[in-house]
Amino acid sequence: MVDETQAFQGTLFLTDEDVRSSFDWAEAWAALRRAYSSRSNPGQFPPRSMARHDGCWLRVLSGIEPDAGVMGIKIIAASIKAGAASYLIPLYDIRTMALMCLMDANAITGFRTAATTALALDALANPDARRVAVIGSGFEAKMHVRALAAVRPLDLVTVYSPSPQSRARFIEELSDLGIPLEAADSAEGAIAQAGIILCAARSRDETPTLRGAWLKPGMTVASIGSTLPEQREVDPDTIAAAALIVADMPREVAHETGDMLAATAAGVKFSDRLIGLDELVSGAHPGRVAPEQIILYKSVGSAIQDIVVAAMCFRRSQELGIGVPMPATIIPVAKGK
Repeated sequence: MVDETQAFQGTLFLTDEDVRSSFDWAEAWAALRRAYSSRSNPGQFPPRSMARHDGCWLRVLSGIEPDAGVMGIKIIAASIKAGAASYLIPLYDIRTMALMCLMDANAITGFRTAATTALALDALANPDARRVAVIGSGFEAKMHVRALAAVRPLDLVTVYSPSPQSRARFIEELSDLGIPLEAADSAEGAIAQAGIILCAARSRDETPTLRGAWLKPGMTVASIGSTLPEQREVDPDTIAAAALIVADMPREVAHETGDMLAATAAGVKFSDRLIGLDELVSGAHPGRVAPEQIILYKSVGSAIQDIVVAAMCFRRSQELGIGVPMPATIIPVAKGK
């Protein structure tokens, strides 16, 4: 939480390296749990907006987090043609409107998504689910394994991606966790003995990478790779098999992701099985009620995750003496009451 007695010291700029150095899994998990437990009003974290034109898009996620004393925006500028994206978060002091921090938000995206997924999976998975299957071997996949390992003990992580080299690199880069890691030759083979399934990769042609026919009773699935209408990650059978579907942004998940749009087109009804993550974490919904249930968590990302984790990194950066003070800043303009 921001210290209300501390005088404004100017705007701090945090590079991507600064953000990584100030991040902490346990603190992020705890901050997200507090935020989702409070069940904020809809106005605090409105739906994301997106501008698109000619292969470019600009996505904006805004929010106000009173417990952290901040409000902020995550801005994502991306170009398919350029094959590049840029991430930025400004944080403002709720009391004074001072611009406290500007940060490169590239790492925030991976950290906050993974920490939130770990929060959801720890609440939804069976207590004895310690074997994890990961479909995907990139940045998000690795972040999710690190996040989940920070909240519950894991006995085995099995990874599948089409490239053997990528699977080997995944195992090498996570070897510091001290968890048994192995590669599988297929997605179906990877999930065979798992209690928790992390889907963190879309296929190149948007064919689903997870099939509901492969699922077994008691499995808990997290899908984080399909966030737009044209993207696919899990098939309609997966959605049909889920006794409960938990979403970080229920309306957007239901109406703006390719997986759910495909399920609707296939005649799969899910509205009576869809709840918000805040309902789960706050205790308003019991979540899993039987060990044999198949549960799905689906994420598109939300401002509450970005702002909460960014505020945590900003606070820790101050404690650690990380970051570069900007030579000039935005001066709040006095407005009549």
